[in-house]
Amino acid sequence: MILNIKATNLELTPRLKDYVQLKMDMLEKFLGNLKIISAHFEVERTTKHHLKGEIYRAEANLVINGDLLRVEKTEKDVFKAVDKVKDHLDLVIKKYKDKIIGRKKKKEKLGAMM
Repeated sequence: MILNIKATNLELTPRLKDYVQLKMDMLEKFLGNLKIISAHFEVERTTKHHLKGEIYRAEANLVINGDLLRVEKTEKDVFKAVDKVKDHLDLVIKKYKDKIIGRKKKKEKLGAMM
């Protein structure tokens, strides 16, 4: 998957970049034959002066067949935030595929009635 990775208020280290790429590549098995038009991932440190609380934000935006799938999570650790985005995006992709399959079945059923 060709992925645009952006870091805001933190350094995009090779370790973090490789970790994000690895996690997003894991999602390709769930996509199946869906075509990804664009994929963007952003990691951000939301504040520079706080040391506690959910200070890292991760966001993924996938454009698939003209539809936007977006997930955003905040967490204490940047790697945990990336993991949560990946896990939630997995569920969003499955739900999207079920929705597409439902649309196809509905069109087939309507076509058979005419």
